Amino acid sequence: MGTEKSRYSDQELQEFKELIQRKLQEAQEDYVLLRGSLSNSDNHGTDDTGRSFNMMEDGSETLSREEVAQLASRQEKFIQSLQSALVRIENKTYGVCRVTGKLIRKERLMLVPHATLSIEAKNAQDS
Repeated sequence: MGTEKSRYSDQELQEFKELIQRKLQEAQEDYVLLRGSLSNSDNHGTDDTGRSFNMMEDGSETLSREEVAQLASRQEKFIQSLQSALVRIENKTYGVCRVTGKLIRKERLMLVPHATLSIEAKNAQDS
């Protein structure tokens, strides 16, 4: 049996870092739109040409302020999770399951880059 890796390589960590930074930028843009919708400060001028604007334009008319506030709160939590993932990359602990201590599968991290649990640990927690 081969030796199991205890952490991702620096090159792999750099790939994850780039992915997380892209997702973080998108999340922050979405968060600004949500907050703007709450404060009615968006002027529907040239500032609203971002990729998320159509979603906000369509959704903000039907969502109540409370629902928008809830979305903004969830988005803020997502941003914090992504920022924490960047810290783990810098500490070279990124991708290690906090329950089992084993590496989280790369496929899972590509889909959920802020994950701190392996699928096995997550399923055990949900049981």
